[in-house]
Amino acid sequence: MNMRFKIFLTLLITLAVLTAGCGGTEVTTNTVNTNVANTNVAPVAGNTGLDPVKKPEAATTNAAPTLAPVVHAYYDGLKKKDASGVRKIMAQQFVQETEAGMKDESKTDFIAFLTEYDKLPEGKMEVRNEQITGNKGVAEIKGGAYGTWTKIVFLNEGGTWKISNEVPRP
Repeated sequence: MNMRFKIFLTLLITLAVLTAGCGGTEVTTNTVNTNVANTNVAPVAGNTGLDPVKKPEAATTNAAPTLAPVVHAYYDGLKKKDASGVRKIMAQQFVQETEAGMKDESKTDFIAFLTEYDKLPEGKMEVRNEQITGNKGVAEIKGGAYGTWTKIVFLNEGGTWKISNEVPRP
């Protein structure tokens, strides 16, 4: 399986998980108002029954003190086009799959390959709500290609936290 497909699939699965969290099984039906006295009343502004309901954003519980530096180092490395620095921040499996994808597509520029899929942020990425369990951590990031808070998995390899391409499980 080529790397572009894997990254596309990972992003698609992440989007599907996020979208699934917005859905529900409740069915809303519109009824006709049969009260003659109210037939000429204008609808209340902003409440037409057709307005989408936005799910409230989760609260920030922490500023990701352990994992935020990893995210910032990764994106700083991408901006500086520091391939060796970025490789040091990526989990081993992520590096191997990226290299395999590059080989499949006859690409040689590690940073260019990564930035084909990962839009660089204007400023710093926002990072929050880290949760660490053993050698695995999850934090939410926002910025660049991530317009909304998106969970990212991190792995502790040899005592150092690294960003992975693993999709977090809900």
